[in-house]
Amino acid sequence: MLKKEMKLLDTVALLEDLPQRNLNRGEVGTIVELLAPDVYEVEFCDDEGRTYAELALRSEQLIVLHNQGEMLKIAA
Repeated sequence: MLKKEMKLLDTVALLEDLPQRNLNRGEVGTIVELLAPDVYEVEFCDDEGRTYAELALRSEQLIVLHNQGEMLKIAA
């Protein structure tokens, strides 16, 4: 399956734990800046909208989340 290209304001999830930043696999953030090819500034906020982490991450550390099934295909 092709990995979707990431863009500004995409909702993403971490694919690995980052214990040094107190972040766990599966935490959801938003891409807020494109820093370099395959490097993104990602902001993580709590339920009240307060930022609790913001850091640069590589595309292989992230997966784009979506809710319309645009990338999903079922093989029969």
